[in-house]
Amino acid sequence: MSPSSPEAVKKLVENMQADLRSLSMECKKKFPPVKEAAESGIVKIKTIAARNTDILAALKENSSEVVQPFLMGCGTKEPKITQLCLAAIQRLMSHEVVSEAAAGNIINMLWQLMENGLEELKLLQTVLVLLTTNTIVHDEVLSKAIVLCFRLHFTKDNITNNTAAATVRQVVTVVFERMVAEDERFKGLMEEPPAVQGNSNRRSVSTLRPSAKDAYMLFQDLCQLVNADAPYWLVGMTEMTRTFGLELLESVLNDFPEVFLQHQEFSFLLKERVCPLVIKLFSPNIKFRQGCGSSSSSPAPVEKPYFPICMRLLRVVSVLIKHFYSLLVTECEIFLSLLVKFLDGEKPQWLRAVAVESVHRLCVQPHLLRSFCQSYDMKQHSTKVFRDIVNALGSFIQSLFILPSAGNSSSSSTPAGGSVSASQGSAQGGPGSGGAGGGLITQAAFEYRGTWIPLMNVSVQGSAKATYLEMLDKVEPPSIPEGYAMSVAFSALLDLVRGITSMIEREISKQEQEAAMREEAEPASPPQDPMAHEVWEEMVNACWCGLLAALSLLLDASTDESATENILKAELSMASLCGRLGLVTPRDAFITAICKASLPPHYALTILSTANLSNKVYSIQGQSVQMVSPSSESHQQVVAVGQPLTAQPQGTVVLTAKNIQCMRTLLNLAHCHGAYLGTSWQLVLATLQHLVWILGLKPSVGGVLKPGRAVEGPSTVLTTAVMTDLPVISNILSKLFESSQYLDDVSLHHLINALCSLSMEAMEMAYGNNKEPSLFAVAKLLETGLVNMDRIEILWRPLTAHLLEKVCQHPNARMREWGAEAITSLIKAGLSFKHEPPLSKNQRLQLLLLNPLKELSNVLHADIRQKQLECVLQILQNQGDSLGPGWPLVLGVIGAIRNDQGESLIRTAFQCLQLVVTDFLPTMPCMCLQIVVDVAGSFGLQNQELNISLTSIGLLWNISDYFFQRGEAITEELEREEAVLLKQAQDKGEPLNRPFHPAPPFDCLWLCLYAKLGELCVDPRPAVRKSAGQTMFSTIAAHGTLLQPPTWNIVVWKVLFHLLDCVRKSSSTADKEKIESGGGNILIHHSRDTAEKQWAETWVLTLAGVARIFNTRRYLLQLLGDFFKAWEVLLDHIQSAALSKNNEVSLAALKSFQEILQLVTPIKDTDKLDALAMDVSPVLMESLQVSGPGRPLVRSDSLAERLAQRYGAQASLPPPGEELDDSALWWSAWNTWYRIGTECTRPPSGGADKLVFVPSQPFLTALIQIFPALYQHIAGGFSMEDLKKLGVILYGAVSVPISSDTSPFILPSYTEAVLTSLQEAVLTALDVLQKAICVGSENLQVMYPAIFEQLLLFVEFSCKPPQYGKMETKHVANAKYNQIQLFAPAEWVALNYVPFAERSLEVVVDLYHKTACHKAVINEKVLQNIIKTLRIPLGLKYACPAESTWKLAVSSLLKVLSIGLPVARQQASSGKFDTMWPELANAFEDFLFTKSTPPDNLSIQEFQRNEAVDVEVVQLISTEILPFANFIPKEFVGRIMSMLNKGSIHSQSSSFTEAEMDIRMREEFSKVCFETLLQFSFSNKVSTPQEGYISRMALSVLLQRAQDVLRRYVEDQRLSGRCPLPRQQVTEIIFVLKAISTLMDSLKKTQPENVDVNVWAQVIALYPTLVECITCSSPEVSSALKDALGPFKDFMQPPVSKVQNGES
Repeated sequence: MSPSSPEAVKKLVENMQADLRSLSMECKKKFPPVKEAAESGIVKIKTIAARNTDILAALKENSSEVVQPFLMGCGTKEPKITQLCLAAIQRLMSHEVVSEAAAGNIINMLWQLMENGLEELKLLQTVLVLLTTNTIVHDEVLSKAIVLCFRLHFTKDNITNNTAAATVRQVVTVVFERMVAEDERFKGLMEEPPAVQGNSNRRSVSTLRPSAKDAYMLFQDLCQLVNADAPYWLVGMTEMTRTFGLELLESVLNDFPEVFLQHQEFSFLLKERVCPLVIKLFSPNIKFRQGCGSSSSSPAPVEKPYFPICMRLLRVVSVLIKHFYSLLVTECEIFLSLLVKFLDGEKPQWLRAVAVESVHRLCVQPHLLRSFCQSYDMKQHSTKVFRDIVNALGSFIQSLFILPSAGNSSSSSTPAGGSVSASQGSAQGGPGSGGAGGGLITQAAFEYRGTWIPLMNVSVQGSAKATYLEMLDKVEPPSIPEGYAMSVAFSALLDLVRGITSMIEREISKQEQEAAMREEAEPASPPQDPMAHEVWEEMVNACWCGLLAALSLLLDASTDESATENILKAELSMASLCGRLGLVTPRDAFITAICKASLPPHYALTILSTANLSNKVYSIQGQSVQMVSPSSESHQQVVAVGQPLTAQPQGTVVLTAKNIQCMRTLLNLAHCHGAYLGTSWQLVLATLQHLVWILGLKPSVGGVLKPGRAVEGPSTVLTTAVMTDLPVISNILSKLFESSQYLDDVSLHHLINALCSLSMEAMEMAYGNNKEPSLFAVAKLLETGLVNMDRIEILWRPLTAHLLEKVCQHPNARMREWGAEAITSLIKAGLSFKHEPPLSKNQRLQLLLLNPLKELSNVLHADIRQKQLECVLQILQNQGDSLGPGWPLVLGVIGAIRNDQGESLIRTAFQCLQLVVTDFLPTMPCMCLQIVVDVAGSFGLQNQELNISLTSIGLLWNISDYFFQRGEAITEELEREEAVLLKQAQDKGEPLNRPFHPAPPFDCLWLCLYAKLGELCVDPRPAVRKSAGQTMFSTIAAHGTLLQPPTWNIVVWKVLFHLLDCVRKSSSTADKEKIESGGGNILIHHSRDTAEKQWAETWVLTLAGVARIFNTRRYLLQLLGDFFKAWEVLLDHIQSAALSKNNEVSLAALKSFQEILQLVTPIKDTDKLDALAMDVSPVLMESLQVSGPGRPLVRSDSLAERLAQRYGAQASLPPPGEELDDSALWWSAWNTWYRIGTECTRPPSGGADKLVFVPSQPFLTALIQIFPALYQHIAGGFSMEDLKKLGVILYGAVSVPISSDTSPFILPSYTEAVLTSLQEAVLTALDVLQKAICVGSENLQVMYPAIFEQLLLFVEFSCKPPQYGKMETKHVANAKYNQIQLFAPAEWVALNYVPFAERSLEVVVDLYHKTACHKAVINEKVLQNIIKTLRIPLGLKYACPAESTWKLAVSSLLKVLSIGLPVARQQASSGKFDTMWPELANAFEDFLFTKSTPPDNLSIQEFQRNEAVDVEVVQLISTEILPFANFIPKEFVGRIMSMLNKGSIHSQSSSFTEAEMDIRMREEFSKVCFETLLQFSFSNKVSTPQEGYISRMALSVLLQRAQDVLRRYVEDQRLSGRCPLPRQQVTEIIFVLKAISTLMDSLKKTQPENVDVNVWAQVIALYPTLVECITCSSPEVSSALKDALGPFKDFMQPPVSKVQNGES
């Protein structure tokens, strides 16, 4: 209900009447005047209420009277009455019905009550109501009211005092509020009067309105009172305290700043009264030094600082600075300087605490700070106030750590030592306890060098809530908890940084936006005023040193994560701000601080110590403040132990949780503020590199760092705490570099440069010691390159140059490996990135990207090349189709292999090549095909990996296939390019520089291929040579048809013959040393165990290949003009190969010889079509079969057509009608054959000691086997001369021995009579000749004797093996010992010539059979020669090497004689056989009476069979010779007779020796001889007396001998008695008896007149002797005796006369 509403008024009136009634009742007895006044008052009120409509106004008007009774009531000093009256008065006041006069009266009445000390609380209440309900009280009345309150404040009653104090405060406020209200009322009505300049008259306030005047007076008197001066206005004050006065002053200044700012009078008061007052009151604090003023006994009159005043003064100063800074610039400078001084270590703790609280209040006002900076720091000759404040805070914080908390013992709640040990205890829980400090609850604290300061939560961020500045009730200095001052200072610092940075950042952003908007509006607008920038820079320059010093120290000392976080945030925002403002030194300083904090203490990181901050001393207020280096003893939770990345290994280093926190800040800085880092990227990255190293993060794909194991030892130990952090850190690290894509080009260059120099440093460090290098920089260069691919050209050159020239060349393998990884990843990414325009249209960029790949080839390290090649492989797989002009570069890389590079590298390179050949030949420009051939060739030639060499030869084959299939397309493209190149060459006036130039470009491609294969054919490794040779010849065979005829000339001379020369040269100089096993456990076959043998294989292959080409391509080659010359060269090669000392080569040479001899003589006049079919088709068909698996087959007809179109089908045919004369070729071949034969069969000349080469049997066989083929071609002109040459070679060939180690393979086992193949061949050769002579013309037949002669030479071998030079050979086939001594000392074994000789003998017999009557055979005495030759084995008989020999000789002799003797008899007159007879006689004699003895082990049956042979001979004599004695020379017949005689009486000797026992048993032979002799003796054909005489002589000797034997036998028989006689004697007697019976038979058959008379006499004389023998005991003798005696019956009759006999 409002006080003016009718109800309220009515109630008021009623209440007043009630009050008055109560009053009158109370005073009825004691105070009648009061009673009366009360009653009249009731009347008065009733009257007013009745008369006036506006009752309140009327009441106010008459208020003096209305109030009177109550005033009187108060005067009674009766408490009850007084209380009633005061309540009534208050009611009146609250309804504002008190006039000015009444108010004055009331105040006076209250004053009296006050002086009487009555109802003090009610008084105060009343005053307050009076002053707050209206504005009527002014001037003295007001002052009296105020004084009244003050006086009540100083009573003895505490409650009153406090209430009074509150009242005073409220009253003061009311006074000023009235003034503010008054100003509001007059606002705009009236101009403010001009400022009163230099007003010294303190009372002159005439310019002020009433309320303002009151306020002015009040404020002025407050100053007076505080200054302990008499007040001007507040008259009646009895006492006053400064503390209260200061509080009042502060509240006025704080609550009504506008009063002072708007009214000059008031500002004057501020300047003139308040400031001097404050400065004066501060003096004890300034002068006081702790320690000297504290002792009471000290005579020094120094006033001690007084906490209540000091604290209040500081509050006042804070308000002054806050609100009136602009008015009191100079004064504030003084205040601030004082404030800074109060932070000194020498001041009492409480003083420092309140001072720091005051400073904190300033720090939360960035704009104020900016004003300080502008007003002081930026002015000349002015104190650098802002800088000092910051530095003071810094020094303050440092002093807390450095000084012990001296001074009041109460200031430290616990002794310092105790707190330290507690904190140590907490830290010693070790990392395992997760920082919980082993059960102690860790309090947030700072701990530095043994000083432990707890950190309290003092205020909310950004507000300065003070504790001690609010302790207005304390008189004594309070005890300040440990760490309080530090906590406040810490908050102040943080708030300061936060405020400044956010303010400046906001302003900068605003400015940038405005600038951007202005640019849009008018592009050429002038830049913004530089003033703002200067202020910002000055602020930063002023504060950064102090901030940095303090923050670094705190950061080092902080043990609390959130505190650390705040410090780091502060450093980070400062660094960022400096970066934005372009202040390089402070920026680097803050960054260095963060960096140092990230690293372990005392970590030797040069870049940080050499940075511009190293150990600078900042001077703060003349005290030197050392930049703090992190101390090692800070008790931090250890989260990681790792290796330091420094040049000297220093064991391990420890990372704490704080280090990790700092690292994250650093990452944050680089990530969010990278654009402002500029050159300090180097600091940041260097530090990150070290941290990453210690944490053991290792780079992985794309340069991202992943947690990995450290390489050396158990160095890195990570706790679980940090393990979970690592992926995050690694992630932030990656993001940091990913965000480099948002940097501008300049910042990006800064980043790249920093990374490069970091990398250089890491490389320096990695030299010379085997520590694992730091790969951080390289990995991050890679990452940066990858994310900036869209502008890669900007950074490509510096990036790749660094990686190529420095990193990839580094001796440390890990370093290199990453350098290569980086380059190759960048190249791959660059090629696969979707550039604008695409790479296919931007060849320059493509080559730029590929160039580093090529440069890598110059690096000698294998691992780099390995990476390079893996990269090529991936590029091929991904971008192979689009390489275009990049192909030469890529192929160059693949081909840049060297033998010193190791297998795996070559293997990788080769994979690339395989990929190229299989997939990319069609997509690359044809110009590159030659490079592909070269590269494939170089892989063939590398000697590291044999399989690759072999496979690359296969690739060359595939390439040739590709050429073959795509021939037309390639030809066209090459010819187009050729035309362009020719034109360019002509323009320059140079010849076209291309290998094999005159040939067409497609042919040149082939020639390059052949030339490459040719090089491979002479590679040092046999397998490569073999493979290359096969491939080359197959390619030429398969695809040679594509070459134009002139190109063949180059193929023959430059490729094939050149190759043959090289191979021949290499083979002849090859090493003969035995190669031990071929590496590892591969055994080498003995036929390949020397280089020479391996080269031999190559020579074989090559020669065969060339021969085959000559064979198959003869038409083409014969048209080339110099075919004969080529043929000669080929033959020369064949000859030198055949004569080489290697059996394999020589044999193969002969095979090639055979091959070229089988050349078909070209068709003369046949149909051309047949020719085409014959010549071209086989080749085409061959090429199609060779085309290999999976290759599309070209249909042969289409290919043939293509060839025909391109080169014309005529090329391969001889011109019609023209005969090709081949005879020259064949005679050339014959000469070669003869030279080979002569050379290889010529026996060695040297002595036995020299090592000799003996050609092998297969070689000789092959050589001889060639002859028949060759003979076909030269038969027409084959002369006697040639036959002689042939004979020499055949003889020579057969006489060559074989080496003892091969003999078991060549020689047949000795029981079989088999010819070796060589011997077969020799006989075949002769056979061919003989057949040719047979059918040939007459003049050929003169060659027969020569053939006989040759064969007979061979027959002699059976007994006389040929001698091969002076070599000792061992004759194996010795019939007596059918065994071979394999280990005989002789190295060479002569062949078993017996079968050969025997076969030759059979041939002779056959041939003689056919040719006995030929003139030449008769004339050349062939029969005599045959006999002469046979005489040798016949004579040797048992001594022959083989028994079969003499038997064959005998049978042959018999056969030959059966044919030849009739011829000889016919020709007797011509005398051509005269010399033959003695020869024959000798032969008979040598055979029948051989000097050799039969072997001991000869069986009886054998002996009898041999005897039968002898008998056969004798029978031949009796049938073929003796009957024709008239035609035969006499001497011959005589010799035959004596032989027969000898045969029949071979037992002449009377003693039986061992020798005679051997021939004891030839009875049958003797018998036949005797019979023949007798038959001849008794025949009447005896031509000469001499012959008859011989036989008669022989007969009488025989009979005489028989007589002797018989007699001796009889005698011995008698003497021996019962004993049997020796076996020989019995045998002899039996033989004699048989001879007698034979003689008797002969005599019976013969004509009596042919028998001599003496003979009869001797025969008859034998009879008695025979009879005497009858007594013998031996049954054998008895039966023989019976046979001998039997015939005598024919002589038991008288003989008939001679005449009769003669007639019959």
